Amino acid sequence: MTRKLTAFLIALGAAGLMLALVQPASAQSNRDAKTVSAVRAVLDAQVAAWNRGDIEGFMEGYDKSPNTVFVSGDTVTRGWATVLDRYKRGYATRDKMGTLAFSELSIKPMNRETAVVIGRWQLTRAGDAPRGRFTLIFRRTKEGWRVVHDHTSSAS
Repeated sequence: MTRKLTAFLIALGAAGLMLALVQPASAQSNRDAKTVSAVRAVLDAQVAAWNRGDIEGFMEGYDKSPNTVFVSGDTVTRGWATVLDRYKRGYATRDKMGTLAFSELSIKPMNRETAVVIGRWQLTRAGDAPRGRFTLIFRRTKEGWRVVHDHTSSAS
């Protein structure tokens, strides 16, 4: 083999290796974008359900599992049905529910099955406007992306 041919083959191999390394990063980026979009869609659906007074619709964003966890203040609530009951007790009327908004959302895919969301929540009601922060752990389930762990704090 000539030196030129050898150099060409080495350069071609290096270019192929670089391409192989770049493509998975691109695939990862595309997968992450799909995850972010899917998780955001769940959050948007939750806000829409809440704002039409549909707590059960809001709870569709949570995994219907006895392992679902909701933490607020000094209370840990375990199980989807128990979290639903907590919401129904705390927001028994449309006036108590108010209008929900999420903002400052940061959605970070951790791997193919898990994503973490940090954000701000605010209720707008006739007499007040409670607000706070939340951290959500989403997991991909057979039903789609769902909240499996919710840690919500109140600023007021």
